[in-house]
Amino acid sequence: MTIGQNAEKTKRDGSLARAARATLLAGGLLAMAGPAWADPAQTYYERSFVLAADARCDLFQPRVNAALIAAAYQARGAALRSGAAHADLSATAARARSRAASISCANPDLKTVRARVDHAFAGWSRMPRMDFEGWSANRSVYSTPTWRLMQASASGAAPVQFGFGGTDPVLSAVVSFPGKPRPVAARVVMRDATLLPRPWLLNDALPPVSVRTSLWATGVSPADEGLLAAERRSGEAWRFPAHTTLALAALDPREPFLVEFHFRDGSVATARFTAGDFSAGRAFLAMGSL
Repeated sequence: MTIGQNAEKTKRDGSLARAARATLLAGGLLAMAGPAWADPAQTYYERSFVLAADARCDLFQPRVNAALIAAAYQARGAALRSGAAHADLSATAARARSRAASISCANPDLKTVRARVDHAFAGWSRMPRMDFEGWSANRSVYSTPTWRLMQASASGAAPVQFGFGGTDPVLSAVVSFPGKPRPVAARVVMRDATLLPRPWLLNDALPPVSVRTSLWATGVSPADEGLLAAERRSGEAWRFPAHTTLALAALDPREPFLVEFHFRDGSVATARFTAGDFSAGRAFLAMGSL
């Protein structure tokens, strides 16, 4: 082989290597809604890297950025459920940010990744609905209020749905109790991340009362028909303060939280939920309505 042929081969091999690296990196970003990944921590690394590169180099439009944020939260939740430790995932994200900081915005690999991600999310950004762990998200616009992000549960025979309904920016719980007794108050109960920063995963239960937070509903009204559970004709919608969203987002995806309904006679009806991929669902909604 001549010197010229060697040089040409080296150039060709270098181009193929760059394309392969870009393909591998973009590949982890394309299976957005898959239920599991062979290596969720690696997927989280890839998505964190692209987000960090986007923050530096302004690679993507806002809708694609929101989709990538949803994908990163989704991958993080999958990694935690597969047994990854919070500390390890924090280190993974730090490595991704460090790598992104060391790469030029003009790097050809990054340009290839940008093109592939843009192509993949061009279709994904038009998806009106997506199911995340524990949550159903819906970006469609209807003439009457419906759920945008919702998780369903029950308290005895009463169906309870919790999430963002209609155009309301705060979380609410819609419940349909049979019979005449109605609750006089409602609250969301969960771990207080400011008092207990680490997740509480013992026996799938809430932590001790001393490190819980109680977020009482700020109001109640008849529920819109589109927010009622199937075959229910009436119910109440309990609205919770705005900071409930931040408190829920601070939970580990595996942690439970409760919605309690308090009655005048002192009895309490409880519906159980799981934090799941709440943050991923919120990021999906941030892509805008369709």
